[in-house]
Amino acid sequence: MLNSALKRFRSISAIEGLSYLILVFIAMPIKYLGNDPYYVKVFGMAHGVLFILFMISLFEAKIKESWDTGFMFQLFVLSLIPFGAFIIENRVKPKEAKQNA
Repeated sequence: MLNSALKRFRSISAIEGLSYLILVFIAMPIKYLGNDPYYVKVFGMAHGVLFILFMISLFEAKIKESWDTGFMFQLFVLSLIPFGAFIIENRVKPKEAKQNA
């Protein structure tokens, strides 16, 4: 299933993006509105690990798919904004379709 660098990147990107949304839209409001920092600690740590995996898979995909540095930088910047994972998916999916054709 995840036998190519591109598929691994897409999967990790989706999971990392979801963890970011949970952190920003669920854990942070609980911390500041409910005075309970526990969820930020848990989801913050998980998101940090997933972000490191995202960066590793981004570099792996760049090398194996021969992406230029500008495209890789765009994907990195998109990963820093909420809902950026959806834009990343839209930018990377055509490359996978082209690869499978």
